[in-house]
Amino acid sequence: MKIYNHAKLFIGLLIIMVVLLATSGCSKNKFLEETTTTNLNEQTVFSDSAYAMAFLSNIYSDIGFSFSPTRFDNGGLDAASSEADVPKVGVSATSAGFATGSITPATVSGDAWSTCYKQIRAVNQYLKHAATLPFETYLQKRTAAEARFLRAWYYFILVKHYGGVPLVGDTIFNDQDKIAASRNGFEECINYIVSECDAAAKDLPVRQQGLEYGRAGSGACLALKARALLYAASPFFNGPNQFNSGLSNPLRTIVGYANADDNRWKQAADAARMVISLGAFELYNTASDVAGQNIPPFRDLFYRRVNSEYILARMRTGNRDFESCWMPPSRGGDGNGAYPYQELVDAFLMKDGQPITAATSGYNPNRPYDNRDPRLDHTIMHDSSLIVLYTDFIQPIMGQPLKLYFNAGADAVFNRTTTGYYVNKMLKPDIAGNCIHGAERCWPLIRLAEMYLNFAEAENEFAGPTAEVYSAITAIRKRAGITAGTDNSYGLPAGLSKEEMRAVIRNERRIELAFEEHWFWDTRRWLIAETTENATLHGMKVMRENETATPAFEIFNVRKRNFRTAMYLFPIPQSEVAKSDQLLQNPYWSTTAQ
Repeated sequence: MKIYNHAKLFIGLLIIMVVLLATSGCSKNKFLEETTTTNLNEQTVFSDSAYAMAFLSNIYSDIGFSFSPTRFDNGGLDAASSEADVPKVGVSATSAGFATGSITPATVSGDAWSTCYKQIRAVNQYLKHAATLPFETYLQKRTAAEARFLRAWYYFILVKHYGGVPLVGDTIFNDQDKIAASRNGFEECINYIVSECDAAAKDLPVRQQGLEYGRAGSGACLALKARALLYAASPFFNGPNQFNSGLSNPLRTIVGYANADDNRWKQAADAARMVISLGAFELYNTASDVAGQNIPPFRDLFYRRVNSEYILARMRTGNRDFESCWMPPSRGGDGNGAYPYQELVDAFLMKDGQPITAATSGYNPNRPYDNRDPRLDHTIMHDSSLIVLYTDFIQPIMGQPLKLYFNAGADAVFNRTTTGYYVNKMLKPDIAGNCIHGAERCWPLIRLAEMYLNFAEAENEFAGPTAEVYSAITAIRKRAGITAGTDNSYGLPAGLSKEEMRAVIRNERRIELAFEEHWFWDTRRWLIAETTENATLHGMKVMRENETATPAFEIFNVRKRNFRTAMYLFPIPQSEVAKSDQLLQNPYWSTTAQ
């Protein structure tokens, strides 16, 4: 028997990629993606330890596709939401279509449907052979549990996009099979995801270490469960509402629970509390020195391949992923990332934790970036932001002011950025898009800060603003660099009502988790997208004669975004619906933008 070893993994990865590339083209006209084998057949793959491990690693390879800031080749879900503007009008039917309200089942990207079902099928192939793989028994169990987690992960991506979807169980469909295309109910899908997470968690360490770092542990299973339960408890899914009230079954129960139940908030709170209590993860609170500059924890976190806060990450080697898409052209940015709106900038607090609209905040519209929440500068570049510059593509010149004022050059407002801003989130301070070096970063798909926010939201909705809710929010603000104040409240007023705390928590999510694939989904599950996504969004035009002159700030209209009720859920791609009359389209969609 061949026993798995890491030396063979790299050769196996290359070969298995060839297998999967050869098979991904199969069944283009089938309802679910297939991953059948070629001459390097199924028996060969799963009888060799390196090939089998490479097959599992390939299932991991797509876990970050929905998160990607260049998804749809045009700003991803950031640009598809009111978080940021589309970088290239007319390039992508999906991100621009969501911005303009013109998206249709015929124009929407089918990547969520095809990618997830392709990988679910691959999981089922892996599990079919799990008990006979040429691994030690412990490794058979561990990798089978990882595969079950990954299946739950891809199903949850589907549920976020579409609501209830067909659950295929352990079935592996072939060309000759008649594939049932009817959609399972939302409740069935959530129950399945939760049960798979629970089952997988039993056979995994809390977090994997050493050479296995980055693979799913039980912490990731429980965190996905907590996220799924939070969505399930949210207004869009939890019982009757303005979206589903006119629907009849089976579509009514496909898009949400038939009846509301406040206990779903308790389940979500308990699940998030469980993750926090594991003790294996903690908010990252380490500052560092980069090229002579002190980098605070909130920024330092995101380019650390190994850190205490990431629960699940898309593992990457040295890269300039985010620098390339988000940086301005003078720093080698390619313009594929979205541009932040003024509304997001205004959501960031003052340094003392007060909103800029508070009477005592000290906010000065003539100096709008002074004394702000430190997360603002670590998330968004504005005129005069001090960032890295490369003149020879090798040596960084740190702390160079960015010229975004009107007519200042290629980086300026209206020349590249449509809003007067660029994204600074997750960028390494001494790396630019035109640098030859990369950061040893991973993409943060789940981190502990989200669990604190998930807990705070669910607990507040169920029990009101308890001491635990206050503690969760103050922990986030403390790490962010908000000043404690004389009462150690970090700007969080005492005695808030449930509704007031809800507003605080939602805004805290917006700024803490900006550009991490949350705002698009949050506005939908909260049932507020008809307001947030159906408005005129703004940018900042800075006027001055030169870089040392006193600036004047002018807020201007960037885009009137349009939102239709149908857009609470993605449409199932028309090409998929056309394959089976059993596959119901989501409510209110037609092939035209009606």
